[in-house]
Amino acid sequence: MKTEIMTAAERARTRRNFLGVATGATAAGMALTMFPKEAMAQRGGLDLAVLQFALNLEYLEAEYYTYATTGQSISALGVGIDGVGTQGNVVIKANPQVSFATPAIEQYALEIAADERAHVNFFRSALGANRVARPQIDLLNSFNAASAAAGLGPNFDPFANEDNFLLGAFIFEDVGVTAFKGAAKLLANKDFLDAAAGILAVEAYHAANIRVNLLNRGLAAAANAISDARDSLDGASDIDQGITMGGVANIVPTDANGIAFSRTTQQVLNIVYLNPKGAPGGFFPNALNGPIR
Repeated sequence: MKTEIMTAAERARTRRNFLGVATGATAAGMALTMFPKEAMAQRGGLDLAVLQFALNLEYLEAEYYTYATTGQSISALGVGIDGVGTQGNVVIKANPQVSFATPAIEQYALEIAADERAHVNFFRSALGANRVARPQIDLLNSFNAASAAAGLGPNFDPFANEDNFLLGAFIFEDVGVTAFKGAAKLLANKDFLDAAAGILAVEAYHAANIRVNLLNRGLAAAANAISDARDSLDGASDIDQGITMGGVANIVPTDANGIAFSRTTQQVLNIVYLNPKGAPGGFFPNALNGPIR
């Protein structure tokens, strides 16, 4: 499907003040529209739909970090990718393993990669026979489209060096945090809710790690351009926040109450599809597997 994404310049609107990003009223309203109609039609099936949706996103993150640190797919390391729906391949350049110049960043990347593979294993185990297969994931053309939309040029290789790797991770790290935050309250099973809260915390640690390293390496302008591009995709609200605001560090994107903001599943789909209309494309050319797609 064709990728449609508004450039940061085309968006050309003032970012919302830090203290006015979200309110309790808007958060409550978002919860009412958290799932597309096809998922809402499955009464009593929200836990299953949420876990399947999360597994798709974990496949994406696990593949990105595992390829960057080992040059291999998660399947080569023994992580299962079969399941319900259409199993796809990973579109990626040859020899994607990053040549890290900074030992600390390489260690961070290895740790995150291990966490993401563990998340995939957890969701697959929790879902059992209902686990979804890894859909096709594009880690090549998607980054080119996202980079062009952010005004960073049409040819972006996130595996070229550690700076590019951090920027590539930033494209979807915050998305994972806001997706878990938005969907957690719809889980009825308390054991799943407890696990989701734990995974949300881990994803938040990952996102903060990426944001700090981007800031320390002088990549705020590029990261903020990516944030603007994400905001152009997820709807009329201006909720995304870069790693600086008003010229100072903004490592933890929150609302006026110091609470991380949420995204609906539709907003998440718009971003990972790189399409404000939610049509498949971007990182998932053939859509996610499961009812939320």
